Amino acid sequence: MSGSGSAAGQAASRQPPPVKENEYKENQNITYLSLNPVQTTLLRKTAKVYLAPLSLSNLDQFKYSEFLLEKNSDNEVACEEYKTKIKKTCAKILTPKMKATSSKAESTLEKSSLDVYTESDKLQDKSNSDAVILSVDMESSQDGDSDEDTTPGLDDFSGLSPYERKRLKNISENANFFASLQLSESAARLREMIKKRQPPESKRKKPKKRREEIGCRRSMRLLKVDPSGGSLPATPTQPTLVADETPLLPPGPLEMAPENQNDNKELFKGFLQTWTTVSKTCNKNTEKGISSIKSYKANLNGMVISEDTVYKVTRGPIYSLALHPSETRTLVAAGAKFGQVGLWDLTQQPKEDAVYVFQPHSQPVSCLYFSPANPAHLLSLSYDGTLRCGDFSRGIFEEVYRNERSAFSSFDFLTEDASTLIVAHWDGNMSLVDRRTPGTSYEKLIDSSLTKIRTIHVHPVHRQFFVTAGLRDIHIYDARRLNSRGSQPVIFLTEHTKSIASAYFSPHTGNRILTTSADCKLRIFDSSCISSQIPLLTTIRHNTITGRWLTRFQAVWDPKQEDCFIIASMAYPRRVEIFHETGKGIHSFFGGECLVSVCSINAMHPTRYIMAGGNSSGKIHVFMSDKSC
Repeated sequence: MSGSGSAAGQAASRQPPPVKENEYKENQNITYLSLNPVQTTLLRKTAKVYLAPLSLSNLDQFKYSEFLLEKNSDNEVACEEYKTKIKKTCAKILTPKMKATSSKAESTLEKSSLDVYTESDKLQDKSNSDAVILSVDMESSQDGDSDEDTTPGLDDFSGLSPYERKRLKNISENANFFASLQLSESAARLREMIKKRQPPESKRKKPKKRREEIGCRRSMRLLKVDPSGGSLPATPTQPTLVADETPLLPPGPLEMAPENQNDNKELFKGFLQTWTTVSKTCNKNTEKGISSIKSYKANLNGMVISEDTVYKVTRGPIYSLALHPSETRTLVAAGAKFGQVGLWDLTQQPKEDAVYVFQPHSQPVSCLYFSPANPAHLLSLSYDGTLRCGDFSRGIFEEVYRNERSAFSSFDFLTEDASTLIVAHWDGNMSLVDRRTPGTSYEKLIDSSLTKIRTIHVHPVHRQFFVTAGLRDIHIYDARRLNSRGSQPVIFLTEHTKSIASAYFSPHTGNRILTTSADCKLRIFDSSCISSQIPLLTTIRHNTITGRWLTRFQAVWDPKQEDCFIIASMAYPRRVEIFHETGKGIHSFFGGECLVSVCSINAMHPTRYIMAGGNSSGKIHVFMSDKSC
């Protein structure tokens, strides 16, 4: 009996004591992980997983859990994975660190293991395939890693989640991998190889260059030394003239002596006699009726250019052009930047003998007109403050008006007999000049409301009115109301947004005003009724940006056609364009190889179909019909 009693006692001691289901709540003060159920999904079924600490005393618990998993036939895959993890966990438990665990902790773990037994029995009753018991290190166990040196113990991971344990393991693996590559050793070897390839520095010092007393090689003329080595005699210095300080030509008449034809004076005298005769026989009433647009376009299409009608007349850029009104001969006058006035007779051949260049001014010639009363007179105005009249009959440049304190920009005839002129100054002033006074001209200075005047033009019918182009405003004045102390315009035109280059009345009626502005727009105003308001009729987009090297564009009316005007173009291939007042393009003059530059200044013959264009190098291009030759 005693033997059977002792055997029964031993069996009773082996069996775990009954533990209530909620007994784990009393052990919440233990430092291991809580036994609260964690919901997870395994094989599309929900199972409650309890995490419990392990010790040497609960090895039977793993055997019992393994028995439960083998019994569940539906989760064969989970059982295989669980067996593998159990083996790894057992290997971890047998570390020296776990062997040294105190007896108090083991007793506590034994008590918690009983809770796992009881809970596992209940889960087995509810489902035959969902009960799985995992240990604390089950989630952190790695595939086949059980080395004591690389795998931390249970106490090191007691406060980390499974994700953090996995992350620390990856960091350690990456560090070991990069250490195995031995990158630092490879870099050190590469540095040594680069150092070996560098050539050794030469210890020899480079000789210093000797500084010569003279420096670099210089011409003997600048050093004032002759080829033999002796010093040259001192040469008298001549004062140099600055472009802005060009001296004015002496007052009074100047002889009409060509600069390019000094050797052939007899030829020049024949030239003067020819144009004197032509001017006398020139019919004053040569104006023709305005033709239709259709016939006008047909005549323009017949105008051509050739090598014989292209020639370099002046030395600098052309600022002004004028065509003689002769019906039999073709004479073109050009005013240049450096004060030159060039005359080209296209009827005479060869071209070299038909061009005459004069120097009546010292600064740019901005305005040229043949006198409407006597075509043998060519009036020229310059920035130097002088207005001269070239008389072919006498062969002189007579001085009409002079003002050394101001620069002139433009002029026009107030009367048809050309006896009275209106002169515009760059500073905004105007002058009334009467040529009928014997000796010197009578002058009256008028102060305008503009700060600068570029062009001035008189109405062709009502000659008391004239239009001025300022910086950004167009003013129309009445000559009968001019005052020396200050004159107010009759009409203001303020539609322009940038500087204005020119403003002209239409040639026959004066019912239109054509303006050219730097805002790339050509504007046409209705001036048929000069009142307080002049409406804007047409705005044409046109490129007028020429830059500093080209003369500014100026749109001018064709004197033969009341409603058409001509202007240069920046487009390729180079051309000169004619527009209707409605903005429609009428014709474009193309010259091919004969026209390869921009003709900034253009002029039309008053009665014949002849057009002359001047560029910024002093060259004149002439388009003319076969009938005009």
